[in-house]
Amino acid sequence: MNLEQAVLQKLRELPPEKQQEVLNFATFLQQQVTHKRPLRSVKGLCADLKVDITEEDIAQARKEMWGNFPREIMCTPR
Repeated sequence: MNLEQAVLQKLRELPPEKQQEVLNFATFLQQQVTHKRPLRSVKGLCADLKVDITEEDIAQARKEMWGNFPREIMCTPR
């Protein structure tokens, strides 16, 4: 008997509420194993798209997006 068969045999011997607990725990363990760190860079976000982006491309896009954004915000007293 392999490990999977042994686990299934034990699982079948449990009452339904305990089977649900086993499923919840297995889901928790699976999330720990498959949890990936979030990508932080634009280049990393586009890696799956097979897009070749350089740092210069990113800098140019930032300049275009934020170039006219006011640097100083004037607040009027209330």
